[in-house]
Amino acid sequence: MIKRLSAEAFGTFWLVFGGCGSAVLAAGIPELGIGYAGVALAFGLTVLTMAYAVGHISGGHFNPAVSLGLAIAGRIEYKDVVPYWVAQLVGGILGAAVLFVIASGTAGFTAGGFASNGYDALSPHGYGLVSVLIAEVVLTAFFLIIILGSTHGNAPVGFAPIAIGLGLTLIHLISIPVSNTSVNPARSIAAAIFAQNGALGQVWLFIVAPLVGAALGAILWKALLERH
Repeated sequence: MIKRLSAEAFGTFWLVFGGCGSAVLAAGIPELGIGYAGVALAFGLTVLTMAYAVGHISGGHFNPAVSLGLAIAGRIEYKDVVPYWVAQLVGGILGAAVLFVIASGTAGFTAGGFASNGYDALSPHGYGLVSVLIAEVVLTAFFLIIILGSTHGNAPVGFAPIAIGLGLTLIHLISIPVSNTSVNPARSIAAAIFAQNGALGQVWLFIVAPLVGAALGAILWKALLERH
């Protein structure tokens, strides 16, 4: 179990450090020009690379919502869910901490939003709570369907990390303007801890909505899509 939990911690560290790092360190530099599309691709690449690197050890969840959804779908045992959550939270917070230390090494640094998630005034384009809630639930549900489908025994072998990574990229392209994209409670908690914009007070939504969405996606998969 220690190797599986270590793999989840390393993978979630990389997701937060790489994905949020692209937003905090690079997205605001005009001459780099990575914008929303670059940040979206960065998040997708973090999952793709670590799924290949350590996915064979732990399953490559890197996300508490994914762990819950996979348990509901019967892919992992329920007893593994909470240990996975702890490992993911630890990895994500460490990733955000290292990013914070690096980012604070430049003159005039202020953490500001620190790639955190939010609604109303904390939404990148001012989307309200209901819009953000619906987006996070729907996108997490489809993320679970992508994961369950691409890792099914009847799916082409070896391509699941690509489908999952590109799926996460697409999710970010859709929802960065809406919520700055969570679909992952560990990512949201990690960023909110270091943000200085009140994001911690809104992080509940980015815990609840992805968990609900993941459960919904797993239920829909089992009821309507799964082939045995």
